[in-house]
Amino acid sequence: MNVEDFVRVLGCDFYTGVPDSQLKALCNYLMNEYGIDENHHIIAANEGNCTALAAGYHLATGKVPVVYMQNSGEGNIINPVASLLNDKVYAIPCIFVIGWRGEPGVHDEPQHIYQGEITCTLLDLMDIDNFVIGEDTSVNELNDVMAEYNDLLASGKCVAFVVRKNALTYDKKVVYENDNLMVREEIIEHIVNVSGEDPIVSTTGKASRELFEIRESNNQAHKYDFLTVGSMGHTSSIALGVAINKPDEKVWCIDGDGSALMHMGSLAVVGNVNPSNLVHIVINNSAHETVGGMPTVASTMNLVNIAESCGYSYAVSVDNFDDLDNELKLAKSRDDLCFIEVLCSIGAREDLGRPTTTALENKENFMNFINKE
Repeated sequence: MNVEDFVRVLGCDFYTGVPDSQLKALCNYLMNEYGIDENHHIIAANEGNCTALAAGYHLATGKVPVVYMQNSGEGNIINPVASLLNDKVYAIPCIFVIGWRGEPGVHDEPQHIYQGEITCTLLDLMDIDNFVIGEDTSVNELNDVMAEYNDLLASGKCVAFVVRKNALTYDKKVVYENDNLMVREEIIEHIVNVSGEDPIVSTTGKASRELFEIRESNNQAHKYDFLTVGSMGHTSSIALGVAINKPDEKVWCIDGDGSALMHMGSLAVVGNVNPSNLVHIVINNSAHETVGGMPTVASTMNLVNIAESCGYSYAVSVDNFDDLDNELKLAKSRDDLCFIEVLCSIGAREDLGRPTTTALENKENFMNFINKE
């Protein structure tokens, strides 16, 4: 189905969400049609955030908002859906558009498998009527469903469209880029060179994929790295848990701007605990690149000031490899909690692979390494 037909049938003029590769057609359409426009389209930090934003939109306008996300974000919407939107509370209507990763019977990465199995079950438990859109769903069929859903929305209920792979199409292209010069894979190579045999916790998406391939290229073991292949936004908390319990190890956290923004309260917790053996690196390309390249708000923020305000002992931003190498070496020798923002370009190799070890193998190898077994 052409995404323009999909949008027309929904009949809404305000969208907010977190980008998803499964919803690339919708994301590109929204960027071409509206860009980032507070009256029509806002990319939020996390899915609960955009659900609350949608509620505010409805309170102010009386209109029905659309919230889009990958199904991995369903966990983030449970609280606002159950305690804010539900018709036993405020009866705030909302249309959710959810990319179905890990659909049963469709090959996907390990972090999506269980989430895919429970996608529609979670919606049912939240009392959200849902309809699955596939490649063969017709506009007439969607119109019929939407006619029923309009009655539910009018009564204060929420509804959802669960979108299968390739179900929505869009012909126009969107190019996402910035003015930064450093490439993420090269940045991670420099981190690996300085960190040596220190443990690394890396964020979900292309960063972990690149770290895995760098180890392969270097003929190094993967035991040094915990690849957070899912659980976006929680990488620094995982690294904090490791650093607290392994005080004699220098622990490196490779994070992204989208991840850091998703649960930014984690920065305050890390800063308050202030582990002197943790180096938190945020590779900032101001984009949700792994799922298509749509922008984050990180380009308008001073992450260094935020980290300092949260209690990080040392925080710095770099935009070139000489400064990066210098700061990495200083961080390795410092007995302080360090924050390094690295300004990064958008883009990755077309032939970038995926980890060939299982998630369980990764966990066991990492645990054996940090426990010296």
